[in-house]
Amino acid sequence: MLTTHAYTAAFIGIEAREVDVQCQLSSGLPAFNLVGLPDKAVSEAKERVRAALNSIGLALPAKRITINLAPADLPKVGSHYDLPIALALLGAMEVIPADEPGHHVSLGELSLDGTINPVLGAMPAALMAAEADRGLICPAACGAEAAWVGSVDVLAPPTLLALINHINGRESLAPPTPGEAGRADGLPDLRDVKGQETARRALEVTAAGGHNMLMIGPPGAGKSMLAARLPGILPPLSAEEALETSLIHSLAGLLEDGRVSMARPYRAPHHSASMPAMVGGGKNASPGEVSLAHNGVLFLDEFPEFARPVLEALRQPIESGETVVARANAHARYPSRVQLVAAMNPCKCGHLGDPALACSRAPGCGLDYQARISGPMLDRIDVQVELPAVSAADLSLPPPTEGSAEVAARIRSVREVQAARYAALDAPGVRLNAHADGDVLERVAPLGDTARTLLMKAAETLRLSARGYHRVLRLARTITDLDGAETIGERQIAEAISYRRAPILR
Repeated sequence: MLTTHAYTAAFIGIEAREVDVQCQLSSGLPAFNLVGLPDKAVSEAKERVRAALNSIGLALPAKRITINLAPADLPKVGSHYDLPIALALLGAMEVIPADEPGHHVSLGELSLDGTINPVLGAMPAALMAAEADRGLICPAACGAEAAWVGSVDVLAPPTLLALINHINGRESLAPPTPGEAGRADGLPDLRDVKGQETARRALEVTAAGGHNMLMIGPPGAGKSMLAARLPGILPPLSAEEALETSLIHSLAGLLEDGRVSMARPYRAPHHSASMPAMVGGGKNASPGEVSLAHNGVLFLDEFPEFARPVLEALRQPIESGETVVARANAHARYPSRVQLVAAMNPCKCGHLGDPALACSRAPGCGLDYQARISGPMLDRIDVQVELPAVSAADLSLPPPTEGSAEVAARIRSVREVQAARYAALDAPGVRLNAHADGDVLERVAPLGDTARTLLMKAAETLRLSARGYHRVLRLARTITDLDGAETIGERQIAEAISYRRAPILR
């Protein structure tokens, strides 16, 4: 009995694992059996494949058909198994050469009329195919996305019949071209922000070193406005970063028409977001907001209004740059290197410290409200800055002379300095000052005598944890880079310490 093989992918996190789709036709009562731990969507592939073959004039043979998805202990989830099952079956029926399906990794959902519908994960599957030295067959709608990998031959047929004709040499399918690379156009400009000079400076330091930031201020102070302008001063993604980010977005179905965006992601989930929505999870261990914002910005407005367990679940991804979603039937890892930017009012009414507007429960209401943010979470936020209310006089001033373009040029230059510094150190995973651990900081953050004395006094007075100490040092390193200096001085340490805890939180 001939056994034909086709190959597809099972997705565990952003990793695509090879699945061998085996088809065997044997004598016995006609049956169509699908084994190998399929979920409901995969089990229903039998009917979609049968109908798709009927639509192009092919009937299943009157034999016992067995489809095995190996390895059998790996859960198979999704409708993308339709196409490899159909190809393995076509090879066994000798409609196409029996060895042809084994030369490709294939994925696609079949309509009842034989159309190949788009599916998630074309880009990770293309990477897996390239590593296995195979081609890739995917739906026409996914071809532009898969073509970004570059090192793999991609076929993107619109229908099953077109694919059969191509394999048999009756017609030829043109290879797809990579989708257009999206740019960061039309982003809000910093020139729109009037007043808040301290916050503007803090935002620039945050962007330059990839630090986390917390803004505290009354309603209307401009917290959300400043956060929305952070992507406009960040440099575009590098080719490596764009690929990392696009792999996650491919699995989440966020790549439109195969366009890979070079703009840094900006995610701003509502404060009612659940834990699976934020860190990932659900039935298929899908990526959460912290992973969808990888290499970009995760903005959490109304910070204390998020559920306490949700905020605490963010502590590990923020520190390690990786999210591990562990479930009974799945154990997935997603990269989550984000800049956390949070905004909050100082109290429930928002006017703590203003005698004319604060409620009668002040300052107790402010203490209760701020206590919703745990100390360990605050310890992970490098820049904490208080924003005062913006006066009418500030709003009547002309726009600032310096906008996003000018600030972005400085940040791009500083980030290039950091990239060169850490590349020379051969520090894996460290691209920016915010990623450097204690050992790396000892080598890249030389302190002057007065600066070291000031840092030691501040660490003792503020009772900084080891993490807090290193985060002050990282901030000082970034401020020194913005100043164009090499040795960290007393002024840079003083500015870094001033960002460590906002006055309203003390």
